[in-house]
This record gives sequence, structure tokens and C-alpha cells, in this order.
Amino acid sequence: MMPLHDSYPVANGLRTDHPIPDLPFVDDSHIPLDDPRALEAVGRHRGDGMWGRHDDSRHDGGWAAFTTDPIRHDLAWSVRWHPDHGRSVVLYRDNDAAGMHHWLQSPALLFRSGGYWFDGTSWYRPPQVFDLASEEFVRRRVPAATTVTAADLLTTNRKPTSSHVLHVDEVDLDALPSPDRWLDDLASWAAQHQGPIPLSRCVVKISAPELTGDQLVGVAEMAQIAGVAPSTLRAYISRKEGDVPQPQATVSGRNVWARPVAEEWAERRRRSPDSVEETISIQHGEASVPAGVAEVWDNFTRFFVSSLWENPDRRKRWALRWRTQSAVEEVAKSLGWQVAVNLGNIVPTEALAATIRHAVLDEFATGQQLRQENGFDRHDFYGITPLVAEMLDWLVRHEPHLAGATINEIIGEAERRLQISREVSTRSIATALDLDGKLDDDTLDEFLDKVVIPSERKSR
Repeated sequence: MMPLHDSYPVANGLRTDHPIPDLPFVDDSHIPLDDPRALEAVGRHRGDGMWGRHDDSRHDGGWAAFTTDPIRHDLAWSVRWHPDHGRSVVLYRDNDAAGMHHWLQSPALLFRSGGYWFDGTSWYRPPQVFDLASEEFVRRRVPAATTVTAADLLTTNRKPTSSHVLHVDEVDLDALPSPDRWLDDLASWAAQHQGPIPLSRCVVKISAPELTGDQLVGVAEMAQIAGVAPSTLRAYISRKEGDVPQPQATVSGRNVWARPVAEEWAERRRRSPDSVEETISIQHGEASVPAGVAEVWDNFTRFFVSSLWENPDRRKRWALRWRTQSAVEEVAKSLGWQVAVNLGNIVPTEALAATIRHAVLDEFATGQQLRQENGFDRHDFYGITPLVAEMLDWLVRHEPHLAGATINEIIGEAERRLQISREVSTRSIATALDLDGKLDDDTLDEFLDKVVIPSERKSR
């Protein structure tokens, strides 16, 4: 089921930012493709700028391996082998090989069209949204996806004699063959294909409604979907910032993306630590700070004003020109700010987060036990003690990003250890924060929407 594999010495791939099949075939006869240890040894400890590695797949009994090319150290060969679906061989830039190797140890067997990936059965969109509760990227299947095989693309009028397999020395990272020439190369490969897997199971690419031309968006529309200026998106792309996903195609020299990929990038931005903190933040003077930080700031400002101004013995210590309440309030405000922004030096927030996590999980376990002892069949909600809820609310208002991570850890552990669904955990936490917290309903709803990924959005 894998593309371009077995006995013919070719590899398909170089630029994952361009849609296959417009990529060159490259001779890989100088690389041992059948033995992952031998493949690793080609590059491992063999010279400056060379490396290799192999690992067994954690999911399917296969393996993945890569090595720097011994001739072109700026390129690396990546091989993924599956016991049922065969082998894929792809040539990458050497700097990208280790990252791709990580992904190929997942259920992914191959990547196409800017990150769309195939697990042997289904196609999924590029992984962008990370679910802290399950500690993995959300997998979203591509609706109505069709797997295009070598047999689908080959026709009787193809002329294998017109094909040309590049030697690795001939590879130009910026040049791409024409689609017609690529099909001739494919026909040449098919003519010499000797593997046990028929051409009808040799996967070449994905076809899906969301990847058709009229569904792709350019930079301007991509920026609009994400809520940024087009110039900002272009700057992200040129500087390789902002975690901008790879484009699904290049049309007339311009990058284009599938609309769902653009929407999921916008979702990733919406769920980012900065966005979560912004949800809880309020404008306080010239600064935008989390509501809890503003509260600490105000409280200590009042404390310092009282200590420095309202105490007669201390007031007279000030020089004559500073003996005004406004001057003292300015100093007090500055001191209060130092306390507020250095809260982590006063309260061990990481330790507090771990304590809250254990406390909430204990509340869930206790609730389970009580329901079982009383013969309740329904387990759609678990109460959280007000004092525990108040501490979680404190963490949300003072350290929103850490609180979001803590909530996801609670949801994930409750799912794994106690078999409590994320809907029940989320409902229980939301109810506790609503009853015993200080956030208004809209802010709380927006915060939870950003930090918690519902299970129905984790399609498998």
C-alpha cells in the first residue's frame, strides 16, 4: 500500500511544501533500504554533518530509519517500513530528517500535500492542535478522502523510455520536473516493479474535496481566517515564525492552503498560551495583566500606601519635596507591581498546580466511590469541594496558562486512571469554577473553550 517501494532504486520526495506527484525520482541504490541498522550505520558517527538512526514503530510492528546521504551531506534518506503495507523511501533536506523521523514513529506511514498523512486506512489533516489531556496532537480525518495509487495514474500511452532517474549529485532543491515527465518516471518505475504489493495498492497521493482548487486559499484569505494582517502572515512565513502550516500546493509561484488547515491553524493560535492569558487579562493602567495579578497589585499598592503614608512615624522620614500622598502612591504602586509580577517567588505556583491536580483527582475518586456505594448508575458529574475549587480559580486568575495545563492533566489522568470521560471532568470543573470562582460567566466559558478540546473533536 506504500508508494514507490521494493526492488526498484528510486525515491520520491524532496519538498514537502509541494504536492506530490510533482517530485523527482532519485537513485537510492547506494543506500541499504532493507536493514534499518545498516541504514543507520551509513551516517552515524561517519563524519562531520552526518547522522543516522533507526527505531521500531510503537504502533504496528514496522520500523523507521534515516541517514545522511554519504555523497550529499545536505540531504538525508528517510525510510518507513510496515509489515503489511510495504515501504516508502523519501529524500529530505538533512536538517528536516530527524523531525520527520519522529513523526514516522507514530501511526503515520507517509505524508502528502503539505502534511496530510496516511495510516494505512485513513487520511488525516496535518497535525496542528495539541491536546494536553491526551498528550498528543488531535487527529482529524479528511472527509471523503480518496487514496490515489500508482495504478490510478498510469495509462497505456505512458513512455517509460522518456523517464530519467536522478543521481543524488543531480538533485536541485529548487527545481521540479513537469507533471507529464513525472508520470513517465512513474511508468518506468512500474515497469520494473517486482514487489509483492500490486500497483493498485501502491499509494501515491490523496484526493479530497477540500484539496480541490476552488477550496484552496491564498495568503490574504489565510490571514483573514486567522485574524492577522496579510503582511504579518508573510512575515511569519519569511522568518519561519508563528507555526504556519506547510502549504498544500504552489500555484503560479504562490502558496495556497486547504481551508480546514487554515482554520485549524487559527484554532491553534486561539489555544496558544498568549491567547489563554489574554482571556483572563484586564487592562490595568498601561498594562494588560491577568485579573489575579491586577488584584495582587492593587492589594499591595494599598498596603504600601498605608505603610508609607498613613503611619506618622514613617511619613516624616520622607524628604520635604516628597511629602505628598500622590508621590507616596506612585512609589507604592511600583512596589506593588514588583510583588505582583514576581508572584512565583512568593507562591510556589508549580507545586500549587500539582497539589490542585491531586486534590481534584481525589475528589473525583471519592465521588466515584460514594456513587458506587449508594448504587447510583449515572456518573455524569462529580462535585469539587469549595476550598479546592477556590484554589483552582486562584490559579486560573493568576497563572492562566499553567491552570489550563493543570486542567488538561486532570482530564487526561481522570480518563486513563478512573475511566471518567473528558465531558464529565470538564463539566465538573466548569461547575466548580462557576460556583466558587470569581470569573464572570463569559470569561470562564471562553477560557475553558480555549484550553479544553472536546472528545468529539478528537476524531480517530
